[in-house]
Amino acid sequence: MAIRAFHRDNPSMRLPLISKDARFIIWPGTDAWVANLNYVLLEPGEANKPHVHTESEDTIFILDGEGTIYDYTNDISLPFHAGCVVHVPVGVKHAVHADRGKGIVSVGGPSPADVPLLKAVGALPKDALPPE
Repeated sequence: MAIRAFHRDNPSMRLPLISKDARFIIWPGTDAWVANLNYVLLEPGEANKPHVHTESEDTIFILDGEGTIYDYTNDISLPFHAGCVVHVPVGVKHAVHADRGKGIVSVGGPSPADVPLLKAVGALPKDALPPE
């Protein structure tokens, strides 16, 4: 396989679980099973559906805006703003909320790929496996 370049305006998948405008740029659908990169726009007042990555850490770099990350597993919430990086450990139920009067632009995603979640939402076939 050779080096490839991708652009945020040409995502290979969108996932409403994350936001109305969650663009999957690098993920198993592009043959990337370890590194993942999503470009996500959350409108003011919008939030992810609470979710868990059972086998992946989730790292989110905030490019613009501000909001709150909710950790439902540990019953805490943390505010963040542009320039912050949010890190969610494996198994923590969480959601990002644009609840501070501004929208959010972020990049990041689970690593390795959250194959169980992607299969559950129909983004990957039930029998999909990473290459050996």
